[in-house]
Amino acid sequence: MAETSLSMILLIILFSGLSLAAATRRTELVSAITTSTLEIAPSDHGICSSMVKTQGYACEEHLVTTPDGYILSMQRIPVGQSGGSMRNRPPVLLQHGLFMDGITWLLLPPSRSLAFLLADNGYDVWLSNTRGTKYSRQHTSLTTNGSAYWDWSWDELVAYDFPAIIQYVHDLTRQKMHYIGHSQGTLIALAAFSKFKLSNMLRSAALLSPIAYVNQMTSPLARNAAENFIAESLYKLGVFEFNLRGDAVIKFLEDLCKKPPIDCTNLFTSFTGPNCCVNPSIVNIFLEHEPQSTATKNTIHLSQMIRQGTLAMYDYENEVENIKHYGQPLPPVYDISRIPNDLPLFISYGGADALSDLKDVRRLLEILDGHHEDKLVVQYRDDYAHADYVMGQNAKQDVYNPLMSFFKMTS
Repeated sequence: MAETSLSMILLIILFSGLSLAAATRRTELVSAITTSTLEIAPSDHGICSSMVKTQGYACEEHLVTTPDGYILSMQRIPVGQSGGSMRNRPPVLLQHGLFMDGITWLLLPPSRSLAFLLADNGYDVWLSNTRGTKYSRQHTSLTTNGSAYWDWSWDELVAYDFPAIIQYVHDLTRQKMHYIGHSQGTLIALAAFSKFKLSNMLRSAALLSPIAYVNQMTSPLARNAAENFIAESLYKLGVFEFNLRGDAVIKFLEDLCKKPPIDCTNLFTSFTGPNCCVNPSIVNIFLEHEPQSTATKNTIHLSQMIRQGTLAMYDYENEVENIKHYGQPLPPVYDISRIPNDLPLFISYGGADALSDLKDVRRLLEILDGHHEDKLVVQYRDDYAHADYVMGQNAKQDVYNPLMSFFKMTS
């Protein structure tokens, strides 16, 4: 059983970008972009030294402090492997999905890794790391041992983390940037674009395996976790850090694995759908660095989305509490139709993706129907599932090259 649970946990995380769910604690999330701490982090440890410089690329470690006190780690790859001038290189910000960190974009060899490819093709590359992940666990006053540190969901990522890192890169480079998100990284971008005036700092946004609506997802593992209120049960037990290596989470997932129709002998397919192009050898590289923690409240929020079919802020499931936090009995929705119609968007989704399901993505595209035709590029890969977009051996020719061509058109 121990061996089964370990393999289950590792594969769950390996192909996440989205799963269970989350929460929030404020009346109205506002951009509140106070001046972020412009600070370069020590360079003797971290993603730069372990993953970037070892491949012959220059790399800088940066720290960004959010308005609510979380200290986020960012990495900058300012030039390609051959060096060259840093001048006139368009910035690109890459945002990972759930249970991952900035290393997501560095797992493949340099000739196939999106971060390295962008650097070698003339871009100034920035990697972000969400609060709670290995290199973004600092706070100005809280510690990760306390529940207060983990009192957030993706609402806070929309309100605080996303604007802070966008502002930081913009202020430092004095340029508009391109944005690339995968899975949860697309969710926070879409929500932010619908709520805040960040488009004036962006050249374009690329959304890989987009997540906005998830009630049609076909992943039996993620759906059963939501329908069985796994995250809520953990939260009630005082498990505020959702750590897929933790004993409490492992026990709950072991029990979930016993429920039909989940086949825990093939979690790869059960969770993400059948990825066409992920080489099994990448698992060993992945396991050296991942999985990463998130807040249990974040998994609660995502579970609510699966059950309710909404794109809304965290639901306290109590009218009094919702009124206390939002001034209304139901949580406010994120209105995707408010995304500026002239913001260039590149959307790529796969026919085999069990998390970013076809029906859910098409619902998103219907809402974006009024987007300017010359500002929206939609790519559909019939054979792609969730992990192919960040770990697929063929992603360079299938997705990354078309993506970089899109960037050139919008620069």
